[in-house]
Amino acid sequence: MDESVAESFESLDKQAHAVRLGMWVFLASEILFFSGLFALYAAYRTEHPGGFAIGVENNTIVHGSINTAVLLTSSYTVALAVHELRRGRSRRAVTLLAVTLALGACFLGIKAAEYAEHFTRGIYPGGHGRFFDTHAQAGTKMFFTLYFCMTGLHAVHVMVGMIVLAVLLGRVGRGRVVAASSYALAAGAIYWHFVDLVWIFLWPLFYLVPGSGR
Repeated sequence: MDESVAESFESLDKQAHAVRLGMWVFLASEILFFSGLFALYAAYRTEHPGGFAIGVENNTIVHGSINTAVLLTSSYTVALAVHELRRGRSRRAVTLLAVTLALGACFLGIKAAEYAEHFTRGIYPGGHGRFFDTHAQAGTKMFFTLYFCMTGLHAVHVMVGMIVLAVLLGRVGRGRVVAASSYALAAGAIYWHFVDLVWIFLWPLFYLVPGSGR
């Protein structure tokens, strides 16, 4: 078991505090980044409500809703993994982390299938493709430009989160992260929750408002 304290810290508590603080500072920068994208979406939607309505109608609400359920479930499993590790149940924590990773992979698979469907219909990033020849209303191209940009960036964050959780799973499995050092897993879980929270905002913007889907 590796419960040692790094040389730069006086105690495990201070080390844990530094890890948590570092994670929150990092997430603050991520929040600012995504806030700018959400503000851009709001500005263009206000200017071109009709084009954005067409975009929402041509997204598949089933895909978006299933992925929402998948990520919400993954938030529960990663939180439960932290809970189990804090009680010294490392094997259960490992199992729950594996489930979380499987759900993350499921999310990416559904998103990839959705992108493939868009490409088949002639909807490409940047407003390119035959779809826009018959849907030329102002704002439609911008909707899908923002859609691919924001959901693509979110998918990258999902992949980063999966890498972080996979590393932590290995460390928990080898006994290098235990109950006393569960703050490391908790920090990874906080990042995963943030990724899920971003999707909770993306889901209605690209699939629900104005409440219709294909």
